[in-house]
Amino acid sequence: MRHAVFGRRLGRDINARKALLSNLASSLLEKGQITTTLAKAKFARPYVEKIITNAQRRKLDRNRVIASSITPKAFGKLREEIAPAFKDRPGGYTRIIKLNTRLGDRAPMARLELMEYEKPKQVIKSKQYTKKIQAKSKVSKPSKALKETKVTKTKTKKK
Repeated sequence: MRHAVFGRRLGRDINARKALLSNLASSLLEKGQITTTLAKAKFARPYVEKIITNAQRRKLDRNRVIASSITPKAFGKLREEIAPAFKDRPGGYTRIIKLNTRLGDRAPMARLELMEYEKPKQVIKSKQYTKKIQAKSKVSKPSKALKETKVTKTKTKKK
């Protein structure tokens, strides 16, 4: 009996469970959806939702805890895209969609995905700043090094 036993073990020790949870959360935040077994999806869902809730608050101590548990790429996307998009949502950032069973061992499969969200709009730069960038990007005269490379590549003798 499982009286007063909290959580899932998934047939792993504590370090393997932490690694699995970290990898599932990182993949979900980077890609937006992952396909895994139903048990792993149910295992990862509350963890990811707590990460998103903590990322919305933008506190230094919370950010350090989150950054230590997921990859830098996932952390960047979480801070820049996902957390601001779910700012007004009180919870329920993920959903589990049940799929067919896996062919090899008939394990029940599921897709864990983030709810749809609007990506935050990029800040439009001022006209003066864009004019400076455009002026710098135009090349008026080719450099000497470019002329020399053209001369050396123009004629080659065939034997």
